[in-house]
Amino acid sequence: MSLDVERIRKDFPIFEREVNGHPLVYLDSANTSQKPVQVLDVMRAHQERYNGNVSRSVHTLGTESTEAYEGARARIATFIGAASPDEVVFTKNSTEAINLAAYSLGQMLRLGPGDEVVISEMEHHSNLVPWQLLCERTGATLKWFGITDDGRLDESALDDLVSERTKIVSLVHMSNVLGTVNDVSRIAARSKAVGALLMLDCSQSVPHLPISVGSLGADLIAFTGHKMLGPTGIGVLWGRFDLLSQMPPFLAGGSMIETVTMGGTTFAAPPARFEAGTPPITEAIGLGAAVDYLTGLGMEAIHEHEQAITRYALDALSSVPDVRIFGPATIEGRGGTVSFGVDGVHPHDVGQILDALGVEVRVGHHCARPVCSRFSVPAMTRASFYLYTTTAEIDALARGLDQVRKVFG
Repeated sequence: MSLDVERIRKDFPIFEREVNGHPLVYLDSANTSQKPVQVLDVMRAHQERYNGNVSRSVHTLGTESTEAYEGARARIATFIGAASPDEVVFTKNSTEAINLAAYSLGQMLRLGPGDEVVISEMEHHSNLVPWQLLCERTGATLKWFGITDDGRLDESALDDLVSERTKIVSLVHMSNVLGTVNDVSRIAARSKAVGALLMLDCSQSVPHLPISVGSLGADLIAFTGHKMLGPTGIGVLWGRFDLLSQMPPFLAGGSMIETVTMGGTTFAAPPARFEAGTPPITEAIGLGAAVDYLTGLGMEAIHEHEQAITRYALDALSSVPDVRIFGPATIEGRGGTVSFGVDGVHPHDVGQILDALGVEVRVGHHCARPVCSRFSVPAMTRASFYLYTTTAEIDALARGLDQVRKVFG
């Protein structure tokens, strides 16, 4: 089943606008995706007709709001193949989900000197800095996988990196810079063999790939709503329920308690244990609507479309002189994100000229500074695609890069 992209684009009001007198060419979905009217309408309807707090009231609005909030949780659980909705914890974003895991696992495992945490050089700062801080607090040692010249994880020292001293391994599933989709099967098997927990940052993979948590081999994953047609301010931490049940809370307050006395508190079972205070109700409902939209199109079809678009983009960019593509050269093990440089031109200048032509890309180190350092560049330009991206938009990007070369000689 192939996607009818032109029909899909009619669901996204933003594509009716122009930027600097040109039709909008949006190639920054790895940063944040656009939203279809189906998501916007559900969120507006909830605010206008059903708005109430959740898990607190017996009145009609409170009940309706709770049902919509928990209904979204159930649909998200089904979307990722979770065993139960109770394995889905709502957070503010992937960053909060990973920080929750780092804090709580550090407490649960009583991490200390002699223990090790393993990450990779490919990580977004959100899956790097929390583990750095955890190791600083506990005295544990942080180790990492390197990146090969073609943008893959270097697993050559797997058995040395992941050893009996390793307590936690946390890796990106799909790189937000290189587009690499990491086959984590060997790392998952090695982690299990030494008794280490495996967490995956799936911020880029859940929006674009058919994902079943049962087949990933991970104990925890994190992803975020605004990269998968949903609103900002809502993310997800999925974990095996038996693991979540052992983890102490990250934040304390209302809703996450079982009983409270002046002498002490006991905590609710997951997921409530990790959702202190009034949650992002409308945002969670919006994410549920986004999941409905994606499910209706089919994640296999979305993935196939993005593979075709990425192949087209790799060919188009390779034909532009002076352009260097970072990451895998083919679509095998690669998602719809392509970062590149133009010889002799700073990425910020590339981005400004493209923006003047209505082509929206991201420039900088993409919250993954070590990746840029690995390839000896201060920054990169990144084009990222989604279910609404067309070949005509890739052509506009290529024409824009020709203009960049003309301006800078």
